[in-house]
Amino acid sequence: MCRIYGFFNAKATPHELRAVAALQHHGGPDGRGTARAGGWGIGNNRLAIVDLDGGAQPYELDDRIKVVFNGEIYNHVRLRAELTAKGYRFDDHCDGNVLPALYHAYGDAFVDHLDGMYAIAVIDLRGAEPRLLLATDHIGMKPLYYRWEPGARSLHFSSELPALLGFGEVAPAEWEAGLDAYLATKTPFGEQTMFDGVRVLPPSTTMICTEYAGLRTYRREPPVAEVLPEDDAAVAGDLRERLRHEVGQLLVADVPVATITSGGLDSSLVTALAAESETELHTFNIAYTGNWPADERRFARQVSDRAGTNYHQVEIDPATFPDLLSDVVWHLGQPNADPITLSTYALFNAVRDSGFKVALTGDAADEVFGGYSRMTAATRADAAGKPWYDNYLDALGVLPATERYALYTDDYRAALAESGPAIPADATGPLATGEGSVLARITEFELGHRLPAYHLRRVDHLSMSGSVEVRLPFCQRSVVSLGRALSDRRRIDDTGVKRTLYAAAAGLLPDAVLNRPKQPFTLPITAMLTPGWPLWDYARDLLAAPRLKAAGQVDVSAVDRLFTRQATEPGDTTALTIWALAVHEIWREQFFGTKRGR
Repeated sequence: MCRIYGFFNAKATPHELRAVAALQHHGGPDGRGTARAGGWGIGNNRLAIVDLDGGAQPYELDDRIKVVFNGEIYNHVRLRAELTAKGYRFDDHCDGNVLPALYHAYGDAFVDHLDGMYAIAVIDLRGAEPRLLLATDHIGMKPLYYRWEPGARSLHFSSELPALLGFGEVAPAEWEAGLDAYLATKTPFGEQTMFDGVRVLPPSTTMICTEYAGLRTYRREPPVAEVLPEDDAAVAGDLRERLRHEVGQLLVADVPVATITSGGLDSSLVTALAAESETELHTFNIAYTGNWPADERRFARQVSDRAGTNYHQVEIDPATFPDLLSDVVWHLGQPNADPITLSTYALFNAVRDSGFKVALTGDAADEVFGGYSRMTAATRADAAGKPWYDNYLDALGVLPATERYALYTDDYRAALAESGPAIPADATGPLATGEGSVLARITEFELGHRLPAYHLRRVDHLSMSGSVEVRLPFCQRSVVSLGRALSDRRRIDDTGVKRTLYAAAAGLLPDAVLNRPKQPFTLPITAMLTPGWPLWDYARDLLAAPRLKAAGQVDVSAVDRLFTRQATEPGDTTALTIWALAVHEIWREQFFGTKRGR
């Protein structure tokens, strides 16, 4: 696991490269490497997980192919054996060292042979001009941000947004419509980031850049859809075995590996399967000092006791949240309105402090297997012949569209009239009128757009902020492939959500976990964001009238009404809106400074 960065057909001094590397040091504190020549440069920060003494990047082949990558290649042993049989030789056993030979053997199609999570950069010097190739994994586990200047035909890229801004030629500018996009989906979907002109490479995408041809990007073809047997029990059994296999191979590392157990189905199942082959497994749960709603620690403890793991209870004090939040927003690089970001950050720092560099989690099961209440509501509405689309989109955001627009100033509403939709049309078009059932279309939308933007980038950035690599069994190709092939009733039926996954977990988890109502893994901000608590005063200061007037986007009176409502009638939507606006203001101050209004 690493952080990568680079430039192409551009200029960057050695000092700039050191500055960019320093901004990502937390994600790769174990080593640093660069290669550069006229007009291009690539580099990495290394978090050593496999072959601790080897693995120096950039990887090279004949000094003409140079590669840096962020991620893990789980099938590297098999690939190395196949490439060795073809005549290639390797200096170490690090997973990434197969990449130059694999690219040499198969060209741009080399990524089709990979099983793993990755963002890869290849410099190919064999032709008449240098060639840069960037590639991302099939579902977006490893983000890659870039800035392309069409006039200069220059490109800069990095694993994290603050590091990208460390390049002198990448000046930060705020995307004017960003606040609305953020409130509509809790973080921008699609390729656009909150910075004007800075984009993120989509999942399963290859980008090729040369000085004369410019930039060419294409999405790689998805695998052929599976056909599942009619027997529900056979499908559940198949899923259980696929998960068992994937968890087993994701436990392989040359450093200690732990699991995260929230107390819900998904992470608990990962922990139970990991404990089958890992005799001294450690698992971590996070909770909050005091008595708060939705505390799941007792369920996590039951899972640990049944699986025989070493249980670690991480507990953080809500009084420290204002101090933590600034660091959270910085590491994310752009606003994410999910309050669980703060808990995620604290959790993975505790994991690393306990001596672990790798953790398996249950992330992405809800998207793959149909776990969200908004999915259930949409399918039931459609079955009843009622509208579902607008309500589903509203459920993705901080608050419904009509209430969102009521927050804005007249000037900002006018500016938004000139911009595109808050959610990219290429995402909402297939969602509204594409092929398949409503649930099938929602599943593809969630996997293709919400999961990478809202969920996987959060997990990646906030785990790597603590120098911890997160591995995601539910994102593995074999598991996603089965999930995508499920019929609607195998996802959601009258008895509940994630029916096939629950069936796969039967007998592996305590009944209290299998039979409990589903609840989101989140931070109870409705209870915490009330007068007398540190978060209240912190948010009040961040959303003071002078700040809002200077920015000119959010109406001061509308925000005052939010605070009044939350003080007298605390509610989830009101609390989340205040939280989201505060996070946005922290981000704006960090990257653009604070202008003082009158």
